Amino acid sequence: MLETSARLLKLLSLLQAHREWSGSDLASRLGVTPRTVRRDVDRLRELGYPVNASPGTGGGYQLGVGAEMPPLLLDDEEAVAVAVGLRSAAGQGVEGIGETSVRALAKLEQVLPNRLRRRVSTLNAFTVPMLRSPQASAVDPSVLTELAGVCRDSERLRFEYRDHSGTSTRRIVEPHRLVCTERRWYLVAWDVDRGDWRTFRADRITPKPPHGPRFEPREPPADDLAAYVSKGVSTRGYDAHATIRLHVPLAEAEQRISPSAGTLEAETASTCVLHTGALSLDVMVIHVMLMGYEFEVLAPDELNEHITRSRDLLTRALERAAVSSDADTPRTPDDGDRTPGTPSGSGAG
Repeated sequence: MLETSARLLKLLSLLQAHREWSGSDLASRLGVTPRTVRRDVDRLRELGYPVNASPGTGGGYQLGVGAEMPPLLLDDEEAVAVAVGLRSAAGQGVEGIGETSVRALAKLEQVLPNRLRRRVSTLNAFTVPMLRSPQASAVDPSVLTELAGVCRDSERLRFEYRDHSGTSTRRIVEPHRLVCTERRWYLVAWDVDRGDWRTFRADRITPKPPHGPRFEPREPPADDLAAYVSKGVSTRGYDAHATIRLHVPLAEAEQRISPSAGTLEAETASTCVLHTGALSLDVMVIHVMLMGYEFEVLAPDELNEHITRSRDLLTRALERAAVSSDADTPRTPDDGDRTPGTPSGSGAG
């Protein structure tokens, strides 16, 4: 029985991983006869999995879509525990597993019975997470799973979007991918009304169903979507841009400078180049100084003028502080000081 259950799991995994399988291919993968494959397929159907079969030499087996599929090996308590764990990982941007957690959660929520969905929702509603950073994104995990779903199904998404000033606009987009950092989630999508690619912060998105219709996916704006989003949120969205040479190895700079603060590229073994943005060149000076590395400005030249003004301002502040310190320091008696009534000379005459 244990061997049969393990084989059913492997068969189900194969059906989920490939669009269509021939009976002979499945038999070869499982190490059984085509007759055993047919029996196992019948067993999956009895368990509630819609497996379609097409006859003939060009036919095969295909896992149906659109039906609710019951959990195979998880009891109620285990299903709730897994769902809560995935929600926590998705909502807090756990490094390395965030996007995988969203995909897994989207699949799991499709198969949870209503009674378990209510338990998971209740537990999440009355749990207060302690986020790793006060700047961490407060995106609702249910929004993430909804966004992942329309990306997967290539359905147009309607939503209300709040910009940095709090102004809301209605958007219709063709969603492509979710991109996550340690702090925030972003949606890369084709904006239908603006006729161009846009990047949206997921925590500012309020979906407005129904979604659809389906669309034919476009070529993405870049092969490396993580780098595309990083450049967008750290550079393109600001009025002032700069290119800075940092006198530190790339690996060390990457530990301190997040993708949302700028894009880094290696230059030599001991230097790297930072492309970044800020609200103004004055803010840019502070932004670069706070990194704590030796640096030089490659562009624009105007940034050096702002650095000079900041240097002069700091120098004058230090000079004033030194003068104030001297004025407040009490003088100590020396050879030139005389206590009133003390003779100017001493000793036997």
